[in-house]
Amino acid sequence: MIVIKAFQSQNYLDFIATRFLSFCKTERSLYFLLTYLVFFSSMFVTNDVALLTFVPISLLIFSRINMLSLKLIVLETLAANLGSCITPMGNPQNLYLFSYYNFSAPAFFKLTATIALPSLFILALMIFFITKKTNKPLELNTSELGPENSLELKFDFRTVLYIIDFIICLLAVFHVINYLYMLIFTVVVMLLCNFRLFKKVDYSLLLTFAFLFIFTKTLSTVSVFSDFINSMLSTPFKSYITAILSSQVISNVPAALLLSEFTENGDMILLGVNVGGLGTLIASMASVISFKLYNNSSEAKTAQGKKYFGIFTLYNVILLLFLGVAVYALNYYL
Repeated sequence: MIVIKAFQSQNYLDFIATRFLSFCKTERSLYFLLTYLVFFSSMFVTNDVALLTFVPISLLIFSRINMLSLKLIVLETLAANLGSCITPMGNPQNLYLFSYYNFSAPAFFKLTATIALPSLFILALMIFFITKKTNKPLELNTSELGPENSLELKFDFRTVLYIIDFIICLLAVFHVINYLYMLIFTVVVMLLCNFRLFKKVDYSLLLTFAFLFIFTKTLSTVSVFSDFINSMLSTPFKSYITAILSSQVISNVPAALLLSEFTENGDMILLGVNVGGLGTLIASMASVISFKLYNNSSEAKTAQGKKYFGIFTLYNVILLLFLGVAVYALNYYL
């Protein structure tokens, strides 16, 4: 968390986004650029950070060119939830399940590839469909987009240390080095480079995870509940469906923590909670973040803007159905 905050403090994602915008000549190209920037960045900086970075940029761009950003924000939310599925550090449930079930890197990426490949194709189809009638040329002047355009990359000794720290974090995630060494190195680096970053860590989220661990461990000792959950996870298919459905109600991170206590079907739990991030607004906390960001914009107060929840739900449910079937079929037949 703190390493990503360090990179944010040096404006890397903002810089990349504003520089890439100069390549956009049509509305469709703008949709593709912003959607896939979110998709690929979420693999490394997590889905919530990707949305916190690119949704405000997207809202600003679309307000300046007098276009509705509603559908793009929905697409970016889908892209963040799907792109983050691919890597262990892309979202909290992946990081937890990767460690809990002791996945090897090849086994993990073989599973998540069955989400990534269909997602890339489906997102492209959705963009073509959305921009089919409105794909007009753009006159996008990045100098009018505000202070982001004046950002310059801050490359100094701190940047080098942040990059080394990020690599060490990845090595710890993949069990190459002990996580305690990573923790010590990170604390030392941040104290030397920017101790104020410690204030920006979401400690409430860390406490939430701690209490969720305690809660799920306690539930697992209740025999009636334990027997019921075990019956719902008795086969790989049941595990997959249960992970998807429980994510719709309690969100995918708590679902991962809860269900992993009762089954060895780690493959299906991993796939189920990631696909289950689609669907309802609360299925993924990243979706709530983008909803809040959009809801604070002036566009959200318009008649079209008030349709966000309906359009979000429609797109998510359709994608959940298609992707849910596709992911299970790929893993069943391959």
